[in-house]
Amino acid sequence: MTASRLTPRADVPAQLDAPPQRPEQRSDVRLGCVMDVLGGTPTALAARRAGVEPALVHRWVRVFTEAGMARLENRPEPGIAQQRDRFLAAFAHELRTPLAVAQGWTDILADGDLPPEMTAATVDKLSSALALLAERTREAEYLAAAALGRLRVTRRPVPASELLPEGEVPFVGDLEACVDTDPRLAARALRDLWTAALTPPRPEERELHVRVAAPWVELRVVRTGEPIEGRVLQALFDPFDHNDDATGVSTGLYLARALAVALGGSIGLEQDGERTAFWLRLPAPPDHPIPTRRTP
Repeated sequence: MTASRLTPRADVPAQLDAPPQRPEQRSDVRLGCVMDVLGGTPTALAARRAGVEPALVHRWVRVFTEAGMARLENRPEPGIAQQRDRFLAAFAHELRTPLAVAQGWTDILADGDLPPEMTAATVDKLSSALALLAERTREAEYLAAAALGRLRVTRRPVPASELLPEGEVPFVGDLEACVDTDPRLAARALRDLWTAALTPPRPEERELHVRVAAPWVELRVVRTGEPIEGRVLQALFDPFDHNDDATGVSTGLYLARALAVALGGSIGLEQDGERTAFWLRLPAPPDHPIPTRRTP
C-alpha cells in the first residue's frame, strides 16, 4: 500500500463440528461442496466449511444435477453453442481496436519517414497497444480456465489495501480489514468493478467502501450521480453482451463474476435514484481477527 494510491474521506451461526476447509485442501471446492450436499450435509454447513455463500452452493448443486440429467438422457446442453459464439465475437471485438492501432503505428515506423523527435512517442503508443492486446489475451485465458474449472487460486490472508485499483482511490472504511483470497485474482475483479462504475452517464463521484460483515468482507464501489440505465446494467452482467461503442460485444463483468465465484465470493449491484454500488463479497479468514474500526 502506498499513500499516493489512497485518498481518505471523513465520514452465521458458529460452526459446530468440522473446521472450515481451505480450497488448497481440495482439488475443486465446488465439487467438494456438491459431494458434501449430495452426501447429506446441510447446504449451510457445507458452505460454511468451504468459506463460500450458501447461494453459491445451491447453484453448484443445481448445475451439477442438471448436467448429470442431461448427460444420462443424452440431451445437449442448451445455449452452449450460442455462448461459445458470443464469446468468440466478444474476443474478436476486444482485440480489433488494439490490433488496428498496433498495425498502424508499425506501418508508420516501417515507412521510415517519421521525424526522429517523434520516434520515442510512436514507440510508446505501439507499446501501449501491444500491452492492451496482452491484457485481452489474459482475459480470455482467465475465462477459459474458470469455465473449465482449472483456474489456479492461491488464497491467503491479505489486507483490503492490497486489492486496490491503480491511481487515486477515495475510500471509506478500514483498508486493513483482512480478506482470505488470491490477491491477484481479487484485485482484477475489483478493478473491473471500479471501471464499470464509470459507465455512462459519467458519475459525479466514485469511491471504495470497505465493510466487514463476518464471515465476509464486502468491497463496494459506490458511484454518486445519475443512475445507469437498467438495460445497460443487465448487459454488463450478461456474458459477452456489453460494449462501449455499439460495434460489438465485450466481456463486461462476466470475468469479474467468474473470478469472484472461483474465490468463494460473489458480485452484485444495488442502485437507487442517487447512487449505484457495485460490490464484491469475499471470505474473511476463519482464523484471523476481523477488525471493526473505521478509518476517520
